[in-house]
Amino acid sequence: MDKFQAFGKNISASISPFATRTQQYVKEQLGQAEDKTQLPTEYLELEKRVDALKQVHQKLLQVTSQYSNEAYDYPPQLRESFSELGRTIAEKAQLLSNATSPTEAQAALTAPPSEKPQPKTFNHAIARASLASSSLLQQNHTGSGDDPLAAALEKYALAEEKVGEARLAQDHQIQDRFLAGWSTTLNTNLTFATRARKSVENSRLLLDAAKARAKQGHGWNLPGQAAGRKEGHEDEGQISEEARLEIEQAEDEFVTQTEEAVGVMKNVLDTPEPLRNLADLIAAQVEYHKKAHEILSELAPVIDGLQVEQEVRRHESIPA
Repeated sequence: MDKFQAFGKNISASISPFATRTQQYVKEQLGQAEDKTQLPTEYLELEKRVDALKQVHQKLLQVTSQYSNEAYDYPPQLRESFSELGRTIAEKAQLLSNATSPTEAQAALTAPPSEKPQPKTFNHAIARASLASSSLLQQNHTGSGDDPLAAALEKYALAEEKVGEARLAQDHQIQDRFLAGWSTTLNTNLTFATRARKSVENSRLLLDAAKARAKQGHGWNLPGQAAGRKEGHEDEGQISEEARLEIEQAEDEFVTQTEEAVGVMKNVLDTPEPLRNLADLIAAQVEYHKKAHEILSELAPVIDGLQVEQEVRRHESIPA
């Protein structure tokens, strides 16, 4: 009989921590666990803050990840051919300036690509449409000099291409200085915090399982073994030295894991990287809008001048 009981103890000792945690977890979910070790208030508050920070990263990345998609502002209904995307606006403008016939002008607009296809951004699309429109007007212009609207559209096309290039530069900066940083925080720092919290939960389950076994006065039982306290054993408020030692070790592990998790969560919450990355995002946007403002501010008086010139010509052409 003693050998059989010893065998039962060996089986009990060999039960894996995973199985113990699982059993305790199931009991808690089913409402069969009497007591549950409470986590420190500071720890619980840190958990809430870390969860909030994780949600913030997920929400912002869900939106700003569009900066990795070149065509995020490209008109979805627009269908441009491969030849239309072949050359830059500056290259096409140069070819058009050398064209001496409508056929050569059309060939300039559909010239084979010199390198990779041109970007699919809203600004680049406007530039291509403006240059093609300029060419169309110029081909059908019969008066002397250039068609004023055609000249204006060509200048506008060149400016919009520059704005588009500035937008792409902004996107690259945001990818490098914001998206990369926030993705690292989400996938690395916050993941470390999640693992630390999981270790705390595992150690708590083991601690509560040890307390439950001690309270019951027995461990795992084989078929035929009696559950509960054996006759002549400790009183209701007493536990065996072996059970006491198991609880103390579980408590020490729980405290250690909790302290480590608190440190990890504080480090995640206190790091200046997210705010620094956000500042870089705003700086990239400021730089882009400033550049776009400069480009269009230089263009505006030129277009105004062409408009005034056209008004003067129209006035002069009207018979007195």
